[in-house]
Amino acid sequence: MAKTKDVQAAETGKYWRHPCFPDLGLFEARFTQHRYELHTHPTYVVALITSGCERIRIGRQSVLAPAGAIAVVNPEEWHDGERGADEGWAYRTFYPSVPLITALARELGRDGAPVFSRATIEDSGLAAALMSAHQGSTSPDSMTAETSLLVALRRLIVRHGDSSGQAEEIESSGSQRRFSLYRDLVESELGPQLDLKRLAGAAGVTRFQVIRDFNKVIGLTPAAYIRDRRLRRASALIERGFGLADAAIAAGFADQSHLSRTFRAMHGMTPGMFRRAG
Repeated sequence: MAKTKDVQAAETGKYWRHPCFPDLGLFEARFTQHRYELHTHPTYVVALITSGCERIRIGRQSVLAPAGAIAVVNPEEWHDGERGADEGWAYRTFYPSVPLITALARELGRDGAPVFSRATIEDSGLAAALMSAHQGSTSPDSMTAETSLLVALRRLIVRHGDSSGQAEEIESSGSQRRFSLYRDLVESELGPQLDLKRLAGAAGVTRFQVIRDFNKVIGLTPAAYIRDRRLRRASALIERGFGLADAAIAAGFADQSHLSRTFRAMHGMTPGMFRRAG
């Protein structure tokens, strides 16, 4: 009986919705004895195996997916899953809806929803991007959560999706001009409503182009740049005598705790220490 309880305790699972994409579910689990029966989903399934090994049947393919592999299931495709090693497996899974993937594919110059012909993908860059996106989905910084997911899904679609559309042409000019538009918008609107869509609209480009422009001009993600600007705004307000909670909200942070975590991570001190030093 004790052994059974230990096995059950070793099996964990947690499901949540992405804060920026309500039609995208996320799941993190570890299984040792669980076995999925054949089933389908109306969404895509993108599963990053983080440890152990899973044995999966997807359509007519039966494969082993070890740690680092990415299993991809198309909508309505039959699949199952069970341990492929004695220790079982752990994984982080995305369930993006068909409308979401279709819209992103079109932003990337593709015609319609992609189909993924390979049951498993070996791509270390994609695996790292998916891990970052999955972990980032719980970040209090919505820009980080949105950007990391788009970066991961872009790589998945462009490198591994089968589509009749043309690959996106990466624009090589205009980044500096567009960045000045992004910078002006950030300085004028640091509130939580500022997202990649707003930045893209200011320059008349896609969200993917915004990410590329920031990387090309300053070598940072939009989220990192905005976080820095918010921190500067909050620091200036604190120096002017604002309370920490008021400064946090005025600078676009979710609350005082969000400001404190960011301040300490970037400056090695709390906002209170900074205020007392003034």
